[in-house]
Amino acid sequence: MHILLTNDDGIEAPGLAAMYSELMDLGRVTVVAPSSARSGAGHSISLDPVFCRPVDLPGRFAGTSVDGTPADCVKLALNHLLGPDEPVDLVVAGINHGANVGVHVYYSGTVAAAMEAAFHGVPAIAISAAYEDSINVAGAARHARSILRHLLPLDPGDLVNLNIPALSQAPPKGVRIVPHAASGFREAYATRRADDGRTLFQFTAGWPPDADEIAGTDTYYLAEGYITLSALRIDMNDPDRNDRLRKRLDR
Repeated sequence: MHILLTNDDGIEAPGLAAMYSELMDLGRVTVVAPSSARSGAGHSISLDPVFCRPVDLPGRFAGTSVDGTPADCVKLALNHLLGPDEPVDLVVAGINHGANVGVHVYYSGTVAAAMEAAFHGVPAIAISAAYEDSINVAGAARHARSILRHLLPLDPGDLVNLNIPALSQAPPKGVRIVPHAASGFREAYATRRADDGRTLFQFTAGWPPDADEIAGTDTYYLAEGYITLSALRIDMNDPDRNDRLRKRLDR
């Protein structure tokens, strides 16, 4: 099996190296990742030229650094960097430093990298670990690999979002296959005055939504100490609302 490994925390992020070491016995692993952290990049792509260069991180892996977004990395790898004789069987994005649950799947560069693979008909999994000051990336990678072995083989275009709870508190209670929450954290901005008198706004994580808003979802079960799995889809069409719009226009 040929696995393409990427992330949004940058090619030198410890989560990427931890995932690489766990994937090696599943097949050949090719690393193509952003040159620096691109967290929150979502599914943005670079329209200006991007630079790619080979990197060799001793004791970790050799790969390709891309001066672009996570989606750029997958798009470039599948369309240009890898030849026609190097088909990719699976794309793995992560391990991300911080969970990607609820509506954060729309902001996440990690999830976007996996989704870009799905656009190309390649099965993909996005892997994230709940935020801690010091994440046990080796432990998270072992859990991810164990689950991945049970999931394989995935079908072409399959897209799975995997989140691992904070491991410093306790081992995971189990695995829950659940939808992603349709609500995000209640977010806020911190403000401070710059030297030139302007007001600067800094995005902060905020606080979780009410329990009844997230019951039965990834956000709820991750907070309860479970590993969560969510199958995502590219198709964002809403047939029911299309019908309502059609009826309004037909008046």
